[in-house]
Order: sequence, then C-alpha cells, then structure tokens
Amino acid sequence: MREFIENTVERLIFASRWLLAPVYLVLCVSLAFVALKVLQEFLHILPKAMDMDNKDMMMFLLHIVDFALVGNLILMIIFAGYENFVSKITVARTSEDKPSWMGKVDFSELKLKLIASIVAISGINLLETFMDLSHKTDREIQWMIIIHLVFIASGVFLAVMDYVASKTTSHEV
Repeated sequence: MREFIENTVERLIFASRWLLAPVYLVLCVSLAFVALKVLQEFLHILPKAMDMDNKDMMMFLLHIVDFALVGNLILMIIFAGYENFVSKITVARTSEDKPSWMGKVDFSELKLKLIASIVAISGINLLETFMDLSHKTDREIQWMIIIHLVFIASGVFLAVMDYVASKTTSHEV
C-alpha cells in the first residue's frame, strides 16, 4: 500500500510539469503580439520614411532592434523552458530549421542568456534616451543608468556563481 501511495504521489508530481505548458502557449501568443507591434511600427513609419532625418530613422531602427531582442528572449524562454521543464520538442528533432542551441541550453545557460538579453535591451533603451535627451529628466536618466548597471552587475555575479558552482561540482565528482 505504501508503495502504491508513493508511486501515485510521484506520478502526480512528475505530471505537474504540464501545468507550465499553458505558460509557454501564452508566451507564443505574446511573441505574435511582438511581431504585430513591429508590423504596426513599420506601417506607421512607412509613409514618412523618405522625409525622416537620421535621428528619427535611428530611433525607429532602435525600436525594431529592441523588439527583436524581446522576441528572441521570449523564444529562448519558450524553447529552453519547455525542453528543460516540461518535455522534449520531438517535432524539431528532424527539422532542418531547428536552432543549433535548442536542446542544449540548460537552466544555468538559460539564466545567463536571459540576463545578457535584458542587459542588451536595457542598453538599447539607454541609447534611445541618449539620442533624445529632451524627453527625460536628469533624474530619470540617472535611474536608467543605475538600473542598467545593476543588470550588468547581476549578470557578472550570476556568471561568477555558475563558474564557481561548475568548478565545485567537477571537483566533487
């Protein structure tokens, strides 16, 4: 009887990973929203493209790069999170379009890739701000820089912790 209860509990715990599947589906829909927003920005700028000065064109391009980085971040979370925590994506196994990193990114690598993406997104936002300083107060700019530096420091600390953990683990084995 004890073994039956233990097996049942373990099956339930193991099956609970599927509760994350809706989260990844919502992220897929969110990725579609990012794509729609890029198209909306493009259609909005298209009639004005020939009359834009360099600064406005750069601002538009930085917005698109920002969306691309956010989209990449979402996709990375979907693929790596689903494969690490829910199930392998078997339909991708034979696809020639399968990203080379798919199925190889563990949780530690995912954390580092996420923080690197966040730092890049924050850097793009800072660059946009620096290109048009008139829309931000000195205090807002100061806080943006502080937050960006905190993201960078967090990334460095995560990388150092992972490095130390990998060295500690490899010595114990």
